Amino acid sequence: MALTDIEEEDGGKKKSGLIVTIAIVAVLSAIAGGGGWVVGGMIAPQVKQPEVAKVEKPDAKDEKEGEDGEAVVRANVVALEPITTNLSYPSDNWIRVEVSLVFNDEPDNKLADRIHQDILAYLRTVSLQQIEGPRGFQYLREDLRERVKLRSEGRVNELLLRTFVIE
Repeated sequence: MALTDIEEEDGGKKKSGLIVTIAIVAVLSAIAGGGGWVVGGMIAPQVKQPEVAKVEKPDAKDEKEGEDGEAVVRANVVALEPITTNLSYPSDNWIRVEVSLVFNDEPDNKLADRIHQDILAYLRTVSLQQIEGPRGFQYLREDLRERVKLRSEGRVNELLLRTFVIE
């Protein structure tokens, strides 16, 4: 009988020791998670949302609706028609690009049309291997910006790629 009493006591100690260990780990995990949340809140930069300019709707052609229904004027931005063409190699792959031009001063629609045609002609000479991956995409953007600045003689400040799809 003495042996059975000792075995029962050892089994009970093992169960209670396991429960205490689990409880300690749970409490320490909660403390560590809370501390990480507090320190993260102190260290993280406070990001302010950009403010959208409110306008009295001066001209219907130069404005677009913002997120809150407010008019956003972009007088010097010209959105070109989507460009869809096939690549030089492989010729069964197609590319579709939507581009916007940011002019320094007053936008020139004739110049925008010439730039549109120049971008189209350039994209027909590009192969799929040249624009593969992030590095190839970056080279394509730089090449297009350089061509736009040369064609516009410095009147276009920036080229914005709105969409870029290869099929």
